[in-house]
Amino acid sequence: MLGRDVVLDSLVAHGAKYLFGNPGTTESPLTDNLGAYPALSYILSLHEGVSIGAANYYAQASGRTGVVNLHVAPGLGNAIGMLYGALKANSPMIVTAGQQDTRMRLRAPLLGHDLVAMAAPVVKWSVQIERADECADIMRRAFKIAHDPPAGPVFVALPIDVMEQETANGAVTDGTLHRVANPDGNAVQDLAQHILGAHAPAIVIGDDVARGRAGAAVAALAETIGAPIWVEVIHQHRALPSDHPNLRGSLPADAARIKAAFGEADLVLLIGGPFFEEVWYADGAPFPPHAKVLQIEESHQRLARNHALSAGLVGGLTPALTMLADWIRKQRSTAVRQAAEERCRRLAALKEEEKLAQRERLEKARSRRPMPIALVMAILAEAIPRDAVIVEEAITASPYLTQAFKFDGPGDYFCGRGGGIGQGLAGALGVQLAIPGRPVVCISGDGSAMYSITALWSAAYHRLPIVFIILSNREYRILKHNADIYRQRFDSESNRAYAHLDLREPKLGFVEIAAGMGIAGQSVSEPEELIAAIGDALASGAPRLIDVEIEGKL
Repeated sequence: MLGRDVVLDSLVAHGAKYLFGNPGTTESPLTDNLGAYPALSYILSLHEGVSIGAANYYAQASGRTGVVNLHVAPGLGNAIGMLYGALKANSPMIVTAGQQDTRMRLRAPLLGHDLVAMAAPVVKWSVQIERADECADIMRRAFKIAHDPPAGPVFVALPIDVMEQETANGAVTDGTLHRVANPDGNAVQDLAQHILGAHAPAIVIGDDVARGRAGAAVAALAETIGAPIWVEVIHQHRALPSDHPNLRGSLPADAARIKAAFGEADLVLLIGGPFFEEVWYADGAPFPPHAKVLQIEESHQRLARNHALSAGLVGGLTPALTMLADWIRKQRSTAVRQAAEERCRRLAALKEEEKLAQRERLEKARSRRPMPIALVMAILAEAIPRDAVIVEEAITASPYLTQAFKFDGPGDYFCGRGGGIGQGLAGALGVQLAIPGRPVVCISGDGSAMYSITALWSAAYHRLPIVFIILSNREYRILKHNADIYRQRFDSESNRAYAHLDLREPKLGFVEIAAGMGIAGQSVSEPEELIAAIGDALASGAPRLIDVEIEGKL
């Protein structure tokens, strides 16, 4: 058999269903022979970044490995930004790229470069197959490493001549790998003793809680100890129902404000994440003075990596949290139980106060035009059916989306990690492929949308019935906010105009762009128009685009 057959057989043997890519000459060994592999469907993109973004979200939404085939050095270069996002998202992915014939490597061939070195900083493992006999073992190891906690992308370079070499080594897979051990009972008791001594505990969760379906266990523990539940500032999933009374929301983006959000907390329990992805520097730790810090992770790599701990353990999140809550319930005194119940009542009352304040702010904003973000999000939350999956890259509109929408838990919501923009439109492709039985609505800012606008063509080409909602404020609003913060932090002149952050002239015609890529669309500026447009788009059974005029930065 040939090396190319072993690679393709390996993909099928490991359960791959889709191969995302943008083809090129050095990829011919794979793309030209896909006809012999009906189990693999090729998802065509017009830019390598879109391929990576789609595969990243597909992996998150399906639990399967996202598989991408890129085109040699320029193609890999085009993909690096999105690959960084996949690394930050801990997406299990196999990213391959065709490499030039190794017999020409000393002659600097066209498109040739050191692909392994290019990919290495943004993947868990980067390797080039040097002979066909290596194909089976390298592909097996690539899948293993991609899924080892914390999961992430792996890069494999495939030289065109090696793909055409003969080998007797066929594709191999590992058996079931039980990666996450049950937590040690003594370790659980150690954490429990710390928590029992706390008067104001707090919990922070990362995306591993959603991926591991441990949200219910987190909620049960929070109710047992009377703790608020905070979420990392940038998160890809929703682990708990939005209306859970202990759920406070996202933490801020610098250590000082994170510490302020914790208030008088004397213990902070970190669960399933890198903690914390700060944007701005601030002196000191992100925890209140003298607060104990505990951590539970599924990976030794993350435990105590960024912060000194009072105690921590490695183990499956659900069993660890369940054991922890059970032990606390058995050992706590009546006074400790009553104090926890009182904290839960205060958290529930605070949640209701915030809902009332939100409704009052919304009523005051209803008459403004262009429509304010809060109003648009409230309309979308009412008009979009509850079974829809939301793919969000609204950035400055994200807090309003969180307030308006009610998510039940994992699988209802997907967002990007890493901070790079353009992930939303591309990611919606992967989510729709992963969850074909549910409507998918992608909500994106206009600036973000332009980074991966060719995803519209892929949606039309593959007939993916995604509703793309573009929030058009004709500016990079997040950068204006960040410019304000920069000016304040560094005592820069604060009354200057914002440089190069407006997108007003020439006007971005999203309806016309969509039409050029085979997707019908419409522009709306009033609530009634938006409601009708959403209904029509969802009923069409085809990809649609809605360009919504919204208020800019005041």
